[in-house]
Amino acid sequence: QVQLVESGGGLVQAGGSLRLSCAASGSIFSINSMDWYRQAPGKQRELVATITSVGTTKYADSVKDRFTISRDHPKTVYLQMNSLKPEDTAVYYCNAEVRTLSNQLYHHWSQGTQVTVSS
Repeated sequence: QVQLVESGGGLVQAGGSLRLSCAASGSIFSINSMDWYRQAPGKQRELVATITSVGTTKYADSVKDRFTISRDHPKTVYLQMNSLKPEDTAVYYCNAEVRTLSNQLYHHWSQGTQVTVSS
């Protein structure tokens, strides 16, 4: 069974920084992309950042130039969040496209971690 376990959330004042991490474990053969999503109260879940197995990255317009996604190949992904704003408050989720040892392709979700930015 594949698991994604994340950590690093918390409460921070506007302008502060947090670093989220997400580690994959289980019957994994390879991981293609790893992504960060977030969901604020009353809002739909949105893609924040993504990184491929070759290091290609993309960001939502709302976080570009403030957030940085990085990866310790192949099973850990990070999200460095700088200059945090109250509108960044959300539950953040890690998602990974995983090829299992039995050659099945799945998307797996982490449990989510709360990020709260106060003004």
